[in-house]
Amino acid sequence: MGLFRPGGRKPRSFDYQPRYFDPEEEEDLKRRMRAGRKRHQRRNPMSLLYLIGLLLFALFIYQSLG
Repeated sequence: MGLFRPGGRKPRSFDYQPRYFDPEEEEDLKRRMRAGRKRHQRRNPMSLLYLIGLLLFALFIYQSLG
């Protein structure tokens, strides 16, 4: 382990490659992000009914125990 080695610990090397702003690439990224967001907004209404049913069941169990 590095804790018991003579000489102590050395810092890790760090290689940074700067990224430059490209307006065309930025617009493409924004377009893809908007498209992905719209796709995930649609939800099945049955999942909401299942959630409500599960909540009511949990409340029923809580009331029956107390």
